[in-house]
Amino acid sequence: MCAKVVLTADQSSFTSYSGVSTLGYVACMPARLVPRILMDRVFTPPQQSNRKGEALRAPYALRKIEAALHYNGIDDVIVSPPDDLEKVVGEDTKILGISVHDPYGLSPVSTKLTMIFGGGPSWTAEFFSELSEKVSQLKKRFGFKVFIGGPAAWQMGMKRPDWVDLIFNGEAEEDLPGLVSRGIEDLDLPRNFTGKNPPVSKISRIIKPARFGEVQVTRGCPRGCQFCTITPETFRSIPIEDIMEEVKLNLDSGEKSIELITDDILLYGSKRLATNHNSVVNLFSSVKKAGAEQIYFPHISSPAVLDSPKTVMDISEITEYHKYRAEAPVVGLESGSERILRKYMNGKPFPWRPADWKNIILDSTPILNDAYITPCYTMTVGFEDETDEDVDQSINLVESIIDNRYRAWIFPLAVIPMTSSRLKGKSFPIIDKLPGKYWELLYIAWSYDLKMSKQMLPEMTKRMGNSVSRHIVNLMTDKIFSRIDKIFKDLAETHGHKAYEFSDINLNTTIGFLKSIYWLGVASFSSS
Repeated sequence: MCAKVVLTADQSSFTSYSGVSTLGYVACMPARLVPRILMDRVFTPPQQSNRKGEALRAPYALRKIEAALHYNGIDDVIVSPPDDLEKVVGEDTKILGISVHDPYGLSPVSTKLTMIFGGGPSWTAEFFSELSEKVSQLKKRFGFKVFIGGPAAWQMGMKRPDWVDLIFNGEAEEDLPGLVSRGIEDLDLPRNFTGKNPPVSKISRIIKPARFGEVQVTRGCPRGCQFCTITPETFRSIPIEDIMEEVKLNLDSGEKSIELITDDILLYGSKRLATNHNSVVNLFSSVKKAGAEQIYFPHISSPAVLDSPKTVMDISEITEYHKYRAEAPVVGLESGSERILRKYMNGKPFPWRPADWKNIILDSTPILNDAYITPCYTMTVGFEDETDEDVDQSINLVESIIDNRYRAWIFPLAVIPMTSSRLKGKSFPIIDKLPGKYWELLYIAWSYDLKMSKQMLPEMTKRMGNSVSRHIVNLMTDKIFSRIDKIFKDLAETHGHKAYEFSDINLNTTIGFLKSIYWLGVASFSSS
């Protein structure tokens, strides 16, 4: 007997990335450049499941949906990896829910990597295409309804598959359970729906363990950047009692580490963007006392770091980052241009002004480094009115980081006009429309990133349980990655047109696969 409601995602999302979440960025590469065997065994290995096809641990977003349905009386639900769908879908299945993160490879990272390496679908798009084919066939056989939602539901609206019944945008807790009930009862459904933002009292606690021991501590962001899908009025901090219940559930399941899901960890418990030192410190202290060996978080902001350096240092001491190091949280550097900042992200530097942005970055980076935190700086380049002068100011800021030898990754990404952001309707980036100076910025940043990767990734991959996978990743970092420096230099000199020469390279053919094994072998012997 199969579940009435099945929840899943494609392989680029439904994986533990061999224990190192940053390896997930490899899925943003063109699929033809990363052999399938490396994706399946190293970068995006399938998540484990039981004999019934139920995931032992699942992405947090799916666990939240599962919990929202449970607390609304819908319990015949199973969360399953894509490879196990045939086990869990059947005549009794009424709803198949799919969470999408980057189904068409249009995220900023996928857009950048596919563009500079000659085009073609990213692995994120390839994995979704595989899931799409499977779901289409299963739906023809069993006749269930398909709901799609998640952070990239906006992409589905651009190219809607014919097997999708409902595209759900927004947050799920208030409205999704009612729609699922209607689907179970075979009642009419809207083709598109936008969910309301629930108060924290209606955000359900997960009922089964999440991958990486994930626990959400804030939802939304109050800064209001125009390129982002998150609007300022959505910001909420989750009550510490709810957080600790989820922490305990994850730790009791065997997880040793906890990842605190947030768009800015220093805004936990804050009001009007002022860091609440006591709330943040209490949060980390409570998680550590509960038994977490390591505590990670995906995002932090430079203004908040500069606003309360003591909070950053206290977090580091509590979590013992001098032993474990934080896992390179993403930090929005965005631009060095005061004009671009003022026009598109005026609230980004608060409580300072756009004119202060360079100093904010340069003063906050050493604070993070002193706390054993390596920021992964992302930049947003290619606004329709952005000039080479604007990019020159960004280059100046990046060179200042490099000249100071700060420990940081820097990734210039092209602006993506997501349909759920205030930039909707603008053109998607192409090589000839990006500012000419973008390619110089990319080369400067990438050259520094290579040095950082050689230094940092061996430390980060220590958490990989599979020693063979760890060896492969370290080889690629140490040998293969360093050989592509010339590629980025050529991209800079040709204003990106060198990328077209890579379009015929395919490492997923038999010959391409053998070349990959050969290159890894050469790298292995030359490193010994």
